[in-house]
Amino acid sequence: MTEGERKSPGRRTVLGAAGAAVLGTAATGLAAAPAGAAPRHGGYRDLPVPYVIGHRGTAGYRPEHTLGSYQHALDLGAHVIEQDLVPTKDGHLVCRHENDISATTDVSDHPEFASRKATKTVDGVAITGWFTEDFTLAELKTLRAKERIPGNRQHNTLYDGRWDVPTFEEVLRWAEEQGRRLGRRIWLHSETKHPTYFRGIGLPLEDRVAALLRRYGRHRADSPQFLESFEPSSIQRLSRLVDTPSVVLLSNAGTRPWDFVVGGDPRTVDDLVAPAGLKWIASYAQGIGPTLDLIIPKDASGRLTKPTTLVRDAHARGLILHPYTMRNENTFLPADFRRGTDPNAYGDAFGAFRTYFATGIDAVFSDNADTALLAAADFRGR
Repeated sequence: MTEGERKSPGRRTVLGAAGAAVLGTAATGLAAAPAGAAPRHGGYRDLPVPYVIGHRGTAGYRPEHTLGSYQHALDLGAHVIEQDLVPTKDGHLVCRHENDISATTDVSDHPEFASRKATKTVDGVAITGWFTEDFTLAELKTLRAKERIPGNRQHNTLYDGRWDVPTFEEVLRWAEEQGRRLGRRIWLHSETKHPTYFRGIGLPLEDRVAALLRRYGRHRADSPQFLESFEPSSIQRLSRLVDTPSVVLLSNAGTRPWDFVVGGDPRTVDDLVAPAGLKWIASYAQGIGPTLDLIIPKDASGRLTKPTTLVRDAHARGLILHPYTMRNENTFLPADFRRGTDPNAYGDAFGAFRTYFATGIDAVFSDNADTALLAAADFRGR
């Protein structure tokens, strides 16, 4: 879909007003980008650019990946709400950032599950804890969710124990119910976590995801749904099963996707963000989800440097960009935008948002949807 069909201002209009002011047109390298450089695909042409993706719901305010976190993100106005998907022992998909649930549930308080604690190697890393694939759904439902990083977000611990671990199907039903209540489509952004690992233990994710998407009518190109994965082969598998728009997530420069490691593919993220790599991604996906550092790298002191050409290069190949992750606390912000000495106090998140939006990104993952929405509205209004 072309830029002209979007309801929000065209990318050149937006950047002409704010991009040069924040970073300078020479720095962004975007002023000369042709209108329509990032074709829209299916239903997401209607999302206002930049749009806000509620990261794990609204993880800045509620324990992540709970129905409470998803609902709060929706209530705040997030345009899209994210889930991470891992399987149970009996093959159900549940919403957890990792299959290790030690930090996000009260499993350690359940003596009946003490013997389930184990050490496993996931994507080359040894982890000791409790894992979703060792629990049936019924067993997992006896646990309660809690705040993952209480040291940073003590206020979120107020909600510890309030919600259980939701299944992906429960979230799909919730989205249907909320869509009827609000009279509009509810956008979701769903990630296959560690797909090579799970395929190796007999719990492949893609067929399960696709079956649920078809059941709930989210398998079409115009469905209010994005799929995402750090493993390109998982997105390729999904693209053969459903027409749902998909995004390849990209980790730090120099790293390799785990499926590349296992399959002997020598390419790194550096290769994937080069023009040839982006062209390859565009052959089966609609977008990329890079770290913010791939958009604007930081120096040794944590301060932002000059933007890369990734936004321009990706748009030239028709790819949208969903970089991650913006958080309000000083400890997560570039040094340029930290305020005071308390690492858990809020810094100048609005300044950081302005700088990242000025590069021309299409959306951003944020733990604080309300802050991101205000920043996006300010940017579109410039």
